[in-house]
Amino acid sequence: MHELADIQLLQLLREGDENAFTTIYKRYWKLLFTVAANKLDNLEEAEELVQDVFSDIWDRRETLTLTGPLPAYLAVAMKYRVINLQARKKRARAYSSYARENMSPEDHSTEQWLRFEDLRDQLSGLVAALPERCRITYQLSRELGLSHKQIAQQLNISEKAVEHNLARAVKTLKTGLKHFSALLFTVLP
Repeated sequence: MHELADIQLLQLLREGDENAFTTIYKRYWKLLFTVAANKLDNLEEAEELVQDVFSDIWDRRETLTLTGPLPAYLAVAMKYRVINLQARKKRARAYSSYARENMSPEDHSTEQWLRFEDLRDQLSGLVAALPERCRITYQLSRELGLSHKQIAQQLNISEKAVEHNLARAVKTLKTGLKHFSALLFTVLP
Protein backbone atom coordinates (compact mmCIF):
# COMPACT_ATOMS: atom_id res chain seq x y z
CA MET A 1 0.00 0.00 0.00
CA HIS A 2 2.80 2.42 0.82
CA GLU A 3 4.02 2.44 -2.78
CA LEU A 4 0.61 3.33 -4.24
CA ALA A 5 0.01 6.82 -5.58
CA ASP A 6 -2.54 9.08 -3.89
CA ILE A 7 -5.00 8.66 -6.76
CA GLN A 8 -4.94 4.88 -6.36
CA LEU A 9 -5.31 5.17 -2.58
CA LEU A 10 -8.32 7.45 -3.05
CA GLN A 11 -9.96 4.92 -5.37
CA LEU A 12 -9.44 2.16 -2.81
CA LEU A 13 -10.71 4.48 -0.09
CA ARG A 14 -13.92 5.09 -2.05
CA GLU A 15 -14.41 1.34 -2.06
CA GLY A 16 -14.08 1.25 1.75
CA ASP A 17 -10.54 -0.10 1.97
CA GLU A 18 -9.37 0.59 5.54
CA ASN A 19 -5.73 -0.11 4.65
CA ALA A 20 -5.84 2.65 2.03
CA PHE A 21 -7.23 5.01 4.66
CA THR A 22 -4.51 4.02 7.12
CA THR A 23 -1.84 4.64 4.47
CA ILE A 24 -3.24 8.11 3.69
CA TYR A 25 -3.40 8.86 7.42
CA LYS A 26 0.21 7.80 8.02
CA ARG A 27 1.38 9.64 4.92
CA TYR A 28 -0.25 13.00 5.75
CA TRP A 29 -0.98 13.25 9.47
CA LYS A 30 2.32 15.05 10.13
CA LEU A 31 1.59 17.62 7.40
CA LEU A 32 -1.85 18.34 8.89
CA PHE A 33 -0.55 18.44 12.42
CA THR A 34 2.18 20.90 11.40
CA VAL A 35 -0.34 23.17 9.64
CA ALA A 36 -2.62 23.16 12.71
CA ALA A 37 0.17 23.48 15.28
CA ASN A 38 1.64 26.49 13.47
CA LYS A 39 -1.70 28.30 13.68
CA LEU A 40 -2.77 27.23 17.17
CA ASP A 41 -1.00 27.56 20.48
CA ASN A 42 -2.50 24.31 21.74
CA LEU A 43 -1.07 21.00 20.51
CA GLU A 44 -4.04 19.04 21.83
CA GLU A 45 -6.41 21.17 19.75
CA ALA A 46 -4.16 20.67 16.73
CA GLU A 47 -4.27 16.91 17.26
CA GLU A 48 -8.08 16.99 17.57
CA LEU A 49 -8.38 18.91 14.32
CA VAL A 50 -6.21 16.36 12.53
CA GLN A 51 -8.52 13.63 13.80
CA ASP A 52 -11.56 15.64 12.66
CA VAL A 53 -10.21 16.05 9.13
CA PHE A 54 -9.43 12.34 8.77
CA SER A 55 -12.75 11.38 10.34
CA ASP A 56 -14.52 13.60 7.81
CA ILE A 57 -12.58 11.99 4.96
CA TRP A 58 -13.60 8.52 6.13
CA ASP A 59 -17.24 9.58 6.50
CA ARG A 60 -17.29 11.07 3.00
CA ARG A 61 -15.07 8.43 1.37
CA GLU A 62 -17.73 7.18 -1.08
CA THR A 63 -18.45 10.65 -2.50
CA LEU A 64 -15.02 12.28 -2.13
CA THR A 65 -13.74 13.65 -5.44
CA LEU A 66 -10.63 15.76 -5.73
CA THR A 67 -9.65 18.06 -8.57
CA GLY A 68 -6.13 18.64 -7.29
CA PRO A 69 -3.44 16.88 -5.30
CA LEU A 70 -4.42 15.19 -2.02
CA PRO A 71 -1.88 17.10 0.13
CA ALA A 72 -3.27 20.44 -1.08
CA TYR A 73 -6.84 19.29 -0.38
CA LEU A 74 -5.89 18.15 3.14
CA ALA A 75 -3.99 21.38 3.90
CA VAL A 76 -6.96 23.51 2.81
CA ALA A 77 -9.35 21.33 4.84
CA MET A 78 -7.12 21.83 7.88
CA LYS A 79 -6.86 25.56 7.24
CA TYR A 80 -10.66 25.89 7.34
CA ARG A 81 -10.91 23.78 10.49
CA VAL A 82 -8.39 26.07 12.17
CA ILE A 83 -10.25 29.18 11.00
CA ASN A 84 -13.55 27.80 12.31
CA LEU A 85 -12.02 26.88 15.67
CA GLN A 86 -10.44 30.33 16.03
CA ALA A 87 -13.77 31.98 15.14
CA ARG A 88 -15.59 29.91 17.80
CA LYS A 89 -12.96 30.82 20.38
CA LYS A 90 -13.21 34.50 19.43
CA ARG A 91 -17.02 34.42 19.80
CA ALA A 92 -16.67 32.69 23.18
CA ARG A 93 -14.18 35.34 24.37
CA ALA A 94 -16.44 38.14 23.12
CA TYR A 95 -19.44 36.63 24.91
CA SER A 96 -17.46 36.20 28.14
CA SER A 97 -16.23 39.76 27.94
CA TYR A 98 -19.73 41.05 27.27
CA ALA A 99 -21.13 39.01 30.16
CA ARG A 100 -18.47 40.30 32.57
CA GLU A 101 -19.08 43.91 31.54
CA ASN A 102 -22.87 43.83 31.32
CA MET A 103 -24.08 41.39 33.93
CA SER A 104 -24.77 42.98 37.26
CA PRO A 105 -24.19 41.18 40.54
CA GLU A 106 -27.99 40.86 40.82
CA ASP A 107 -28.04 38.68 37.69
CA HIS A 108 -28.04 35.09 38.89
CA SER A 109 -28.11 31.92 36.94
CA THR A 110 -31.17 29.74 37.23
CA GLU A 111 -29.27 27.36 39.46
CA GLN A 112 -28.28 30.14 41.84
CA TRP A 113 -31.83 31.44 41.89
CA LEU A 114 -33.17 27.96 42.73
CA ARG A 115 -30.61 27.61 45.52
CA PHE A 116 -31.66 30.96 46.89
CA GLU A 117 -35.33 29.93 46.78
CA ASP A 118 -34.48 26.71 48.65
CA LEU A 119 -32.61 28.71 51.26
CA ARG A 120 -35.50 31.15 51.64
CA ASP A 121 -37.98 28.27 51.99
CA GLN A 122 -35.78 26.65 54.63
CA LEU A 123 -35.56 29.93 56.55
CA SER A 124 -39.33 30.46 56.35
CA GLY A 125 -39.91 26.97 57.70
CA LEU A 126 -37.53 27.53 60.59
CA VAL A 127 -39.12 30.89 61.43
CA ALA A 128 -42.58 29.30 61.39
CA ALA A 129 -41.36 26.60 63.81
CA LEU A 130 -40.07 29.13 66.38
CA PRO A 131 -42.00 29.52 69.64
CA GLU A 132 -44.73 32.16 69.18
CA ARG A 133 -43.07 35.05 71.11
CA CYS A 134 -39.70 34.42 69.40
CA ARG A 135 -41.32 34.19 65.96
CA ILE A 136 -43.34 37.38 66.38
CA THR A 137 -40.36 39.26 67.81
CA TYR A 138 -38.13 38.06 64.95
CA GLN A 139 -40.68 38.98 62.28
CA LEU A 140 -41.26 42.44 63.73
CA SER A 141 -37.51 43.05 63.90
CA ARG A 142 -36.16 41.47 60.74
CA GLU A 143 -39.13 41.58 58.39
CA LEU A 144 -40.77 44.87 59.42
CA GLY A 145 -37.60 46.58 60.65
CA LEU A 146 -39.01 47.76 63.99
CA SER A 147 -36.62 48.81 66.74
CA HIS A 148 -36.40 46.95 70.06
CA LYS A 149 -38.31 49.77 71.74
CA GLN A 150 -41.11 49.66 69.15
CA ILE A 151 -41.40 45.88 69.47
CA ALA A 152 -41.49 46.11 73.28
CA GLN A 153 -44.30 48.68 73.10
CA GLN A 154 -46.29 46.70 70.53
CA LEU A 155 -46.01 43.38 72.40
CA ASN A 156 -46.24 45.03 75.82
CA ILE A 157 -42.99 43.40 77.01
CA SER A 158 -39.65 44.79 78.18
CA GLU A 159 -36.80 45.62 75.81
CA LYS A 160 -34.73 42.95 77.64
CA ALA A 161 -37.41 40.38 76.70
CA VAL A 162 -37.21 41.56 73.07
CA GLU A 163 -33.43 41.09 73.11
CA HIS A 164 -33.78 37.65 74.71
CA ASN A 165 -36.42 36.53 72.19
CA LEU A 166 -34.33 37.80 69.25
CA ALA A 167 -31.16 36.11 70.55
CA ARG A 168 -33.06 32.84 70.98
CA ALA A 169 -34.59 33.11 67.50
CA VAL A 170 -31.26 33.91 65.83
CA LYS A 171 -29.51 31.06 67.64
CA THR A 172 -32.22 28.60 66.54
CA LEU A 173 -32.11 29.85 62.94
CA LYS A 174 -28.29 29.68 62.79
CA THR A 175 -28.37 26.11 64.01
CA GLY A 176 -31.09 25.18 61.54
CA LEU A 177 -29.29 26.82 58.62
CA LYS A 178 -25.82 25.51 59.43
CA HIS A 179 -25.84 23.03 56.51
CA PHE A 180 -27.02 25.82 54.21
CA SER A 181 -24.12 28.15 55.07
CA ALA A 182 -21.93 26.94 52.19
CA LEU A 183 -24.91 27.34 49.89
CA LEU A 184 -25.43 30.90 51.09
CA PHE A 185 -21.91 31.89 50.03
CA THR A 186 -22.45 30.49 46.52
CA VAL A 187 -25.63 32.56 46.10
CA LEU A 188 -24.36 35.88 47.36
CA PRO A 189 -22.15 37.95 45.00
